[in-house]
Amino acid sequence: MATHDAEQVTLARLPSGVAVETTVHTYGDGEPTVYVQAAQHGREINGTAVCRRLHDRLAAASLDGTVVVVPVADPLTFDRVSYTTPEGFDSVNPNMNRCWPGDDEGTIHERMAAALWAYAGEADAVVDLHTGSPDMLTHTVYRQGDDDCRRLAEAFGTDLLLAEPAGEDADEEWAARDFGGKFRVAATREGIPAITPELAHNKHLVEAAIETGVAGTERVLRELGVLADDGDVPAWDGTRARNHLGRVQAADSGLFRPDPDLELGDTVAEGDRVGEVFDPTTYETLQTATAERAGVVYSIAREATVTAGQTLVGVAVEL
Repeated sequence: MATHDAEQVTLARLPSGVAVETTVHTYGDGEPTVYVQAAQHGREINGTAVCRRLHDRLAAASLDGTVVVVPVADPLTFDRVSYTTPEGFDSVNPNMNRCWPGDDEGTIHERMAAALWAYAGEADAVVDLHTGSPDMLTHTVYRQGDDDCRRLAEAFGTDLLLAEPAGEDADEEWAARDFGGKFRVAATREGIPAITPELAHNKHLVEAAIETGVAGTERVLRELGVLADDGDVPAWDGTRARNHLGRVQAADSGLFRPDPDLELGDTVAEGDRVGEVFDPTTYETLQTATAERAGVVYSIAREATVTAGQTLVGVAVEL
Protein backbone atom coordinates (compact mmCIF):
# COMPACT_ATOMS: atom_id res chain seq x y z
CA MET A 1 0.00 0.00 0.00
CA ALA A 2 1.37 3.40 -1.03
CA THR A 3 1.73 6.31 1.35
CA HIS A 4 -0.59 9.24 0.68
CA ASP A 5 -0.32 12.91 1.61
CA ALA A 6 -2.83 15.68 0.81
CA GLU A 7 -1.44 19.23 1.01
CA GLN A 8 -3.40 22.47 0.78
CA VAL A 9 -1.38 24.83 -1.40
CA THR A 10 -1.90 28.59 -1.83
CA LEU A 11 -1.55 29.40 -5.52
CA ALA A 12 -2.13 33.16 -5.38
CA ARG A 13 -4.15 35.82 -3.58
CA LEU A 14 -7.10 37.86 -4.82
CA PRO A 15 -7.25 41.66 -4.39
CA SER A 16 -9.35 41.15 -1.24
CA GLY A 17 -6.58 39.04 0.29
CA VAL A 18 -8.55 35.80 -0.14
CA ALA A 19 -6.23 32.92 -0.95
CA VAL A 20 -6.68 30.87 -4.11
CA GLU A 21 -6.00 27.35 -2.88
CA THR A 22 -5.94 23.83 -4.25
CA THR A 23 -5.02 20.36 -3.00
CA VAL A 24 -1.91 18.48 -4.09
CA HIS A 25 -1.98 14.72 -3.50
CA THR A 26 1.25 12.72 -3.30
CA TYR A 27 1.32 8.94 -3.47
CA GLY A 28 4.38 6.84 -2.73
CA ASP A 29 7.98 8.04 -2.71
CA GLY A 30 11.18 7.58 -4.62
CA GLU A 31 11.88 7.83 -8.33
CA PRO A 32 10.60 8.31 -10.95
CA THR A 33 8.00 10.98 -10.25
CA VAL A 34 4.91 11.42 -12.44
CA TYR A 35 2.87 14.62 -12.20
CA VAL A 36 -0.82 14.37 -13.13
CA GLN A 37 -2.97 17.49 -13.41
CA ALA A 38 -6.61 18.22 -14.30
CA ALA A 39 -9.04 21.15 -14.63
CA GLN A 40 -6.57 23.72 -15.82
CA HIS A 41 -9.66 24.90 -17.69
CA GLY A 42 -12.54 24.90 -15.23
CA ARG A 43 -15.23 23.48 -17.47
CA GLU A 44 -13.08 20.40 -18.23
CA ILE A 45 -14.16 18.34 -15.26
CA ASN A 46 -13.81 14.74 -16.42
CA GLY A 47 -10.10 14.88 -15.64
CA THR A 48 -10.95 15.82 -12.05
CA ALA A 49 -13.21 12.77 -11.83
CA VAL A 50 -10.33 10.68 -13.23
CA CYS A 51 -8.12 11.87 -10.35
CA ARG A 52 -10.81 11.00 -7.80
CA ARG A 53 -11.15 7.48 -9.18
CA LEU A 54 -7.38 7.03 -9.30
CA HIS A 55 -7.12 7.97 -5.62
CA ASP A 56 -8.27 4.65 -4.15
CA ARG A 57 -6.31 2.68 -6.73
CA LEU A 58 -3.05 4.54 -6.10
CA ALA A 59 -3.44 4.52 -2.31
CA ALA A 60 -3.88 0.73 -2.39
CA ALA A 61 -1.24 0.04 -5.04
CA SER A 62 2.38 -0.97 -4.93
CA LEU A 63 4.29 1.97 -6.37
CA ASP A 64 7.90 2.04 -7.48
CA GLY A 65 8.10 5.81 -7.50
CA THR A 66 5.95 8.86 -6.77
CA VAL A 67 2.71 10.12 -8.28
CA VAL A 68 1.75 13.76 -7.67
CA VAL A 69 -1.88 14.59 -8.53
CA VAL A 70 -3.57 18.00 -8.73
CA PRO A 71 -7.29 17.48 -9.44
CA VAL A 72 -8.13 21.21 -9.77
CA ALA A 73 -5.25 23.21 -11.22
CA ASP A 74 -7.25 26.42 -11.72
CA PRO A 75 -9.88 27.02 -9.01
CA LEU A 76 -10.75 30.42 -10.53
CA THR A 77 -12.05 28.95 -13.78
CA PHE A 78 -13.38 25.84 -12.04
CA ASP A 79 -15.75 27.87 -9.85
CA ARG A 80 -17.02 29.70 -12.94
CA VAL A 81 -17.26 26.61 -15.17
CA SER A 82 -15.22 28.58 -17.67
CA TYR A 83 -12.23 28.23 -19.96
CA THR A 84 -10.62 31.52 -18.97
CA THR A 85 -10.90 33.98 -16.08
CA PRO A 86 -12.80 37.28 -16.23
CA GLU A 87 -10.68 40.33 -16.95
CA GLY A 88 -10.87 41.43 -13.32
CA PHE A 89 -8.80 38.44 -12.23
CA ASP A 90 -6.15 38.38 -14.94
CA SER A 91 -6.49 40.72 -17.90
CA VAL A 92 -3.01 39.83 -19.21
CA ASN A 93 -3.17 36.03 -18.99
CA PRO A 94 -6.84 34.96 -18.77
CA ASN A 95 -5.87 31.46 -20.00
CA MET A 96 -3.66 29.70 -17.47
CA ASN A 97 -2.42 27.37 -20.19
CA ARG A 98 -0.52 30.15 -21.94
CA CYS A 99 1.80 31.29 -19.16
CA TRP A 100 3.85 28.29 -18.01
CA PRO A 101 6.23 27.83 -16.25
CA GLY A 102 4.83 30.89 -14.57
CA ASP A 103 6.29 33.75 -12.57
CA ASP A 104 5.94 34.04 -8.80
CA GLU A 105 5.98 37.84 -9.15
CA GLY A 106 3.71 37.99 -12.20
CA THR A 107 -0.04 38.07 -12.86
CA ILE A 108 -2.41 35.86 -10.89
CA HIS A 109 -2.29 33.05 -13.44
CA GLU A 110 1.49 33.31 -13.73
CA ARG A 111 1.75 33.02 -9.94
CA MET A 112 -0.62 30.04 -9.91
CA ALA A 113 1.41 28.32 -12.63
CA ALA A 114 4.65 29.01 -10.76
CA ALA A 115 3.22 27.51 -7.56
CA LEU A 116 2.32 24.28 -9.38
CA TRP A 117 5.55 24.30 -11.37
CA ALA A 118 7.34 23.78 -8.06
CA TYR A 119 5.89 20.25 -8.23
CA ALA A 120 5.67 19.66 -11.99
CA GLY A 121 9.15 20.99 -12.70
CA GLU A 122 10.65 18.27 -10.49
CA ALA A 123 8.77 15.44 -12.23
CA ASP A 124 10.11 12.91 -14.70
CA ALA A 125 6.89 12.84 -16.74
CA VAL A 126 3.67 14.85 -16.98
CA VAL A 127 0.07 13.91 -17.80
CA ASP A 128 -2.05 17.05 -18.31
CA LEU A 129 -5.68 15.91 -18.46
CA HIS A 130 -7.99 18.05 -20.58
CA THR A 131 -11.51 17.63 -21.96
CA GLY A 132 -12.78 18.50 -25.43
CA SER A 133 -16.33 19.16 -26.51
CA PRO A 134 -18.86 16.37 -27.17
CA ASP A 135 -18.16 16.99 -30.85
CA MET A 136 -14.48 16.08 -30.68
CA LEU A 137 -12.82 12.69 -30.92
CA THR A 138 -10.92 11.64 -27.83
CA HIS A 139 -7.23 12.01 -28.58
CA THR A 140 -3.81 12.61 -27.02
CA VAL A 141 -1.51 15.47 -28.01
CA TYR A 142 2.27 15.16 -27.80
CA ARG A 143 5.27 17.12 -29.04
CA GLN A 144 6.12 16.28 -32.62
CA GLY A 145 9.52 14.67 -33.02
CA ASP A 146 9.89 13.85 -29.31
CA ASP A 147 10.17 10.07 -28.96
CA ASP A 148 9.70 10.08 -25.18
CA CYS A 149 6.47 12.07 -25.47
CA ARG A 150 5.27 9.82 -28.29
CA ARG A 151 5.93 6.75 -26.14
CA LEU A 152 3.79 8.16 -23.32
CA ALA A 153 1.02 9.08 -25.77
CA GLU A 154 1.03 5.57 -27.21
CA ALA A 155 0.92 4.10 -23.70
CA PHE A 156 -2.09 6.25 -22.80
CA GLY A 157 -3.76 4.45 -25.64
CA THR A 158 -6.32 6.67 -27.36
CA ASP A 159 -7.04 5.64 -30.95
CA LEU A 160 -5.98 9.07 -32.25
CA LEU A 161 -2.66 10.74 -31.42
CA LEU A 162 -1.99 14.30 -32.55
CA ALA A 163 1.57 15.51 -32.93
CA GLU A 164 2.05 19.24 -32.32
CA PRO A 165 5.18 21.15 -33.34
CA ALA A 166 7.09 23.34 -30.94
CA GLY A 167 10.05 25.69 -30.91
CA GLU A 168 11.68 26.29 -34.28
CA ASP A 169 9.34 23.73 -35.86
CA ALA A 170 6.23 25.73 -34.93
CA ASP A 171 4.44 27.57 -37.70
CA GLU A 172 3.30 31.21 -37.62
CA GLU A 173 -0.22 30.34 -36.47
CA TRP A 174 1.16 28.31 -33.57
CA ALA A 175 3.44 31.18 -32.50
CA ALA A 176 0.67 33.78 -32.84
CA ARG A 177 -1.51 31.81 -30.41
CA ASP A 178 1.35 31.72 -27.89
CA PHE A 179 1.38 27.95 -27.63
CA GLY A 180 4.89 28.25 -26.19
CA GLY A 181 3.23 29.00 -22.85
CA LYS A 182 1.33 25.72 -22.80
CA PHE A 183 2.03 23.55 -19.78
CA ARG A 184 2.95 20.54 -21.89
CA VAL A 185 5.33 22.58 -24.07
CA ALA A 186 7.01 24.22 -21.05
CA ALA A 187 7.59 20.76 -19.59
CA THR A 188 9.12 19.33 -22.76
CA ARG A 189 11.38 22.37 -23.08
CA GLU A 190 12.76 21.42 -19.66
CA GLY A 191 13.32 17.85 -20.80
CA ILE A 192 10.23 16.46 -19.06
CA PRO A 193 8.16 14.19 -21.37
CA ALA A 194 4.56 15.38 -21.31
CA ILE A 195 1.24 14.55 -22.95
CA THR A 196 -2.20 16.16 -23.09
CA PRO A 197 -5.05 13.64 -23.31
CA GLU A 198 -8.23 15.34 -24.54
CA LEU A 199 -11.13 13.34 -23.10
CA ALA A 200 -14.61 13.80 -24.54
CA HIS A 201 -17.40 15.95 -23.09
CA ASN A 202 -16.69 19.06 -21.06
CA LYS A 203 -19.09 20.28 -18.36
CA HIS A 204 -20.61 16.80 -17.96
CA LEU A 205 -19.30 13.82 -16.03
CA VAL A 206 -19.31 11.06 -18.63
CA GLU A 207 -18.48 7.53 -17.51
CA ALA A 208 -16.78 6.49 -20.75
CA ALA A 209 -14.53 9.56 -20.68
CA ILE A 210 -13.61 9.00 -17.02
CA GLU A 211 -12.74 5.35 -17.58
CA THR A 212 -10.65 6.27 -20.63
CA GLY A 213 -8.70 8.71 -18.48
CA VAL A 214 -8.21 6.27 -15.60
CA ALA A 215 -7.11 3.39 -17.82
CA GLY A 216 -4.82 5.63 -19.87
CA THR A 217 -3.12 7.18 -16.84
CA GLU A 218 -2.58 3.76 -15.29
CA ARG A 219 -0.99 2.53 -18.53
CA VAL A 220 1.38 5.51 -18.49
CA LEU A 221 2.36 4.68 -14.90
CA ARG A 222 3.00 1.07 -15.92
CA GLU A 223 5.02 2.16 -18.94
CA LEU A 224 7.24 4.24 -16.64
CA GLY A 225 7.54 1.42 -14.11
CA VAL A 226 5.80 3.37 -11.34
CA LEU A 227 2.68 1.22 -11.05
CA ALA A 228 3.84 -2.26 -10.14
CA ASP A 229 0.83 -4.47 -10.80
CA ASP A 230 -0.17 -7.25 -13.17
CA GLY A 231 -1.62 -4.90 -15.79
CA ASP A 232 -0.04 -4.57 -19.20
CA VAL A 233 0.51 -1.85 -21.77
CA PRO A 234 -0.89 -3.14 -25.07
CA ALA A 235 0.95 -2.28 -28.26
CA TRP A 236 -0.63 0.84 -29.70
CA ASP A 237 -2.40 0.45 -33.03
CA GLY A 238 -4.16 3.67 -33.97
CA THR A 239 -3.88 6.79 -36.11
CA ARG A 240 -1.04 9.26 -35.72
CA ALA A 241 -1.72 12.66 -37.25
CA ARG A 242 -0.59 16.28 -37.22
CA ASN A 243 -2.42 18.72 -34.92
CA HIS A 244 -3.96 21.96 -36.27
CA LEU A 245 -2.71 21.41 -39.82
CA GLY A 246 -6.07 20.51 -41.40
CA ARG A 247 -8.40 22.99 -39.72
CA VAL A 248 -11.29 24.22 -41.89
CA GLN A 249 -11.91 27.82 -40.82
CA ALA A 250 -14.82 30.18 -41.28
CA ALA A 251 -14.11 32.71 -44.01
CA ASP A 252 -16.89 34.94 -42.67
CA SER A 253 -19.21 35.21 -39.67
CA GLY A 254 -22.67 33.67 -39.79
CA LEU A 255 -24.41 30.36 -39.12
CA PHE A 256 -22.58 27.12 -39.88
CA ARG A 257 -24.47 24.07 -41.05
CA PRO A 258 -22.29 20.94 -41.25
CA ASP A 259 -23.21 18.51 -43.99
CA PRO A 260 -25.82 16.16 -42.47
CA ASP A 261 -23.80 13.04 -43.19
CA LEU A 262 -20.53 14.38 -41.73
CA GLU A 263 -19.51 12.42 -38.62
CA LEU A 264 -16.57 12.32 -36.26
CA GLY A 265 -14.03 9.79 -37.44
CA ASP A 266 -14.93 10.19 -41.12
CA THR A 267 -12.12 10.23 -43.64
CA VAL A 268 -12.27 13.19 -46.02
CA ALA A 269 -10.34 13.92 -49.19
CA GLU A 270 -8.96 17.29 -50.24
CA GLY A 271 -11.82 19.37 -51.67
CA ASP A 272 -14.62 17.41 -49.99
CA ARG A 273 -17.53 19.58 -48.89
CA VAL A 274 -18.04 19.62 -45.11
CA GLY A 275 -20.74 22.28 -44.75
CA GLU A 276 -21.73 25.87 -45.41
CA VAL A 277 -21.77 29.23 -43.65
CA PHE A 278 -24.76 31.44 -44.43
CA ASP A 279 -26.01 34.92 -43.55
CA PRO A 280 -28.94 34.57 -41.13
CA THR A 281 -30.58 37.79 -42.36
CA THR A 282 -30.19 37.64 -46.14
CA TYR A 283 -30.03 33.79 -46.32
CA GLU A 284 -27.03 34.13 -48.64
CA THR A 285 -24.45 31.35 -48.63
CA LEU A 286 -21.23 33.04 -47.54
CA GLN A 287 -18.94 30.03 -47.73
CA THR A 288 -19.03 26.50 -49.01
CA ALA A 289 -16.64 24.91 -46.54
CA THR A 290 -14.34 22.26 -47.99
CA ALA A 291 -11.45 20.24 -46.64
CA GLU A 292 -8.15 21.72 -47.73
CA ARG A 293 -6.30 18.52 -46.85
CA ALA A 294 -7.15 14.84 -46.67
CA GLY A 295 -7.44 13.31 -43.22
CA VAL A 296 -9.66 12.22 -40.34
CA VAL A 297 -12.46 14.45 -39.00
CA TYR A 298 -11.82 14.88 -35.27
CA SER A 299 -13.95 17.93 -34.44
CA ILE A 300 -17.12 19.55 -35.80
CA ALA A 301 -18.56 22.90 -34.72
CA ARG A 302 -22.13 22.03 -33.71
CA GLU A 303 -22.77 25.38 -32.01
CA ALA A 304 -23.94 27.02 -35.20
CA THR A 305 -23.12 30.71 -34.61
CA VAL A 306 -19.55 31.20 -35.83
CA THR A 307 -17.21 34.12 -36.35
CA ALA A 308 -14.62 34.65 -39.07
CA GLY A 309 -11.51 32.57 -38.46
CA GLN A 310 -13.24 30.08 -36.16
CA THR A 311 -12.56 26.39 -36.69
CA LEU A 312 -15.55 24.72 -38.35
CA VAL A 313 -14.10 21.24 -38.79
CA GLY A 314 -10.83 19.82 -37.48
CA VAL A 315 -9.13 17.45 -39.90
CA ALA A 316 -6.23 15.41 -38.54
CA VAL A 317 -3.69 14.97 -41.35
CA GLU A 318 -2.16 11.53 -40.97
CA LEU A 319 1.60 11.25 -40.57
